[in-house]
Amino acid sequence: MFIPLFALPLATHLIITVADDVPKLNVTASCRAAAVASNSTDRMQSCLASEQRIHDQLVKDWSGYPSVDRVDCVKAVKVFEPTYTELLTCLEMARDVKNIRSK
Repeated sequence: MFIPLFALPLATHLIITVADDVPKLNVTASCRAAAVASNSTDRMQSCLASEQRIHDQLVKDWSGYPSVDRVDCVKAVKVFEPTYTELLTCLEMARDVKNIRSK
């Protein structure tokens, strides 16, 4: 497959942009599914509140995660109905694997 040279800087910019900020995820579908599965009316609000807390934590800690991990984890969670919980878990697992390998 041929990729024009002028497209490479554009593609690189897109990858860097993805890693710059915590992505905006629509967690409503995932929280709705959790509420239906648990047959609880409070579960939806609880889930949304939890996702907001995790989003806020990610915003605070985002720059502390390696950019390659941020890019990889964003790609990984966007496959289905992404949540901030899954994104945080991915980042923590990537960090922990690196820590284990360095020992």
